[in-house]
Amino acid sequence: MNSPFVHQSVLLHETIDAILGTENGIYVDATFGRGGHSRALLARLGAEATVIAFDKDPAAIAVGQQLMQEDSRFQIIHASFAELVSRLEAMQLVGLIDGVMADLGVSSPQLDDASRGFSFMNDGPLDMRMDTTRGISAAEWLLQVSETQLADVLFQYGEERYSRRIAKAIKHALTQQTIHSTKQLAEIVAAAHPAWERHKHPATRSFQAIRIAINQELDDIQGFLPQSLLALKPLGKLAVISFHSLEDRLVKQFLQKQAKGDDLPRGLPVRASELKKHVKILAKVAASPEEVKENPRARSAHLRVAQKLAVYES
Repeated sequence: MNSPFVHQSVLLHETIDAILGTENGIYVDATFGRGGHSRALLARLGAEATVIAFDKDPAAIAVGQQLMQEDSRFQIIHASFAELVSRLEAMQLVGLIDGVMADLGVSSPQLDDASRGFSFMNDGPLDMRMDTTRGISAAEWLLQVSETQLADVLFQYGEERYSRRIAKAIKHALTQQTIHSTKQLAEIVAAAHPAWERHKHPATRSFQAIRIAINQELDDIQGFLPQSLLALKPLGKLAVISFHSLEDRLVKQFLQKQAKGDDLPRGLPVRASELKKHVKILAKVAASPEEVKENPRARSAHLRVAQKLAVYES
């Protein structure tokens, strides 16, 4: 299946290097996208290896199904990575995975395809669903949510300082007409925003917040992270790419907590070796200047890598 919308995988080689162990192991690509990371991983693996990919997006699933026909070592599952353990349980693979990788957030094809409604740069229907087969669109969500709830979402998920002012403008506009396009919403937000940031569209934070809310992105990440450790075998590796502070904070705090071990009172006479440390943090990697120059969307990317040390119980 050919698509005019291309996804340029970020931190590609760094991610594959981070999780690669045995060449005939079992690996999970928790966010298939258009398959850049999966293909690069398969190119490094042996004939008996397995790569299992997950994605919410039907367009990504179509690309994955084509890859399944090309490579018998690969299979794709139409599901959120928050369903990781339940899907692997059905395959009797929990605790047997050599490496898990995830590339969080929205993909370039989703942003570039105006019909998906993710971007304020090109006019299209106000949808924003990663999985277009379920849930409600952003347009429907805006009709249902209260002004207070909308303001909270804009502030918490978009870190938007003027969340209350923008929420009020959106809900007022909805009393006059239905907001059915990305251009309409972007214009309402821009008109309500009193302090435009240099080199940033005034609707950037609001669009991010609404997208995160309707796709339950942060909830899915919080569900995925402990499941990734359950899925891994001891000494298996986890590599997660994040693009904004909310995602990265969740990953960072989770890994730090698992690396610290038991949360015991200070001064308790316990040896460090006796603490139940579940992971060892291996690296934090940013995109190189060369990669950022070639792909500007990589400028905010951070890769965090950890290794599972022991049996993990969530």
